[in-house]
Amino acid sequence: MRAQLAAFSWVGLGGAARALSPGLIACAVVGAASAFLADHYGAPVMLFALLLGMAMNFLAAEGACRPGIEFAARQVLRVGIALLGLRITAAQVVALGWEPAVLVLGAVAATIAVSVLAARALGFDARFGLLTGGATAICGASAALALAAALPAHPAKERATLFTVIGVSALSTAAMVIYPAIVRALGLSDAQAGLFLGATIHDVAQVVGAGYSISTPAGDAATLVKLMRVATLLPVILLVALGSRAGGASGGQRPPLLPGFALAFAALVAANSLGWVAPSVQAAGTGLSRWCLLAAIAAIGMKTQLRELATVGWRPVLLMLGETAFLAGLAVAFLRATS
Repeated sequence: MRAQLAAFSWVGLGGAARALSPGLIACAVVGAASAFLADHYGAPVMLFALLLGMAMNFLAAEGACRPGIEFAARQVLRVGIALLGLRITAAQVVALGWEPAVLVLGAVAATIAVSVLAARALGFDARFGLLTGGATAICGASAALALAAALPAHPAKERATLFTVIGVSALSTAAMVIYPAIVRALGLSDAQAGLFLGATIHDVAQVVGAGYSISTPAGDAATLVKLMRVATLLPVILLVALGSRAGGASGGQRPPLLPGFALAFAALVAANSLGWVAPSVQAAGTGLSRWCLLAAIAAIGMKTQLRELATVGWRPVLLMLGETAFLAGLAVAFLRATS
């Protein structure tokens, strides 16, 4: 009997693998192409994955690739987000001192709150403000994907997520070029420059690029401050999950108190902080996280029609520009007050 059950389970797994493999291979190819283009042209890899995925959206129609694309956009995404925990340790956060902690916590809370209010004022659902504000305040495209995964299902959620990832990637690239000039114009020290860049630029790669373009100390400080912002992802997801649970989901179902990928994220941060993760495992996990997120964002791009993005209008663009300017202004005000 056990042998028969084992045989059935292997047959089921084999059938699932055959059903998912065409779409997963397509997403992996788009991810690899995106990484190649990003390495050679210096543009955000997530943006390339989105655009290439959108160019291949015919694959998400009825056909062999659809199940794998759906799987990548949901399950592979969650794996990639969970593995982000390998990039953070408690010691990194503590080493920064109290000033960056106050700035990061205050800026994340204020930016998300203002974004929700601004979204309502512009006629959007508050969840869109939460999505764009969280992406702006925490860690760009990765935060947008994580928050979208924690939010309850909604007909416009995927389009809102796609727009947020495109917008935050473009703004992060622009900030990487513009903010070092602002830092020099303000006459900030290396430590202050690192604090400003790490607290305001959306994506980690752009923070690193901007910080080390000024100096090595500025780059080190910017990277650590950015990792502190990434660490706020877990409590924000918890609050979003609690809010979704209190409000209920469609069909009367309530989402889990804390998504499984968020629990895995927290467990990996704890293990990494305790020194239980070997450097080789940490490097492999970080690389796998990057590839999972690339495949997931490529899948989201494949599921979206270009004509849908053309209908968003000017208000979402204004919202994200305002969020970015608000976060930068808050950081400058903090530096002025503490200098």
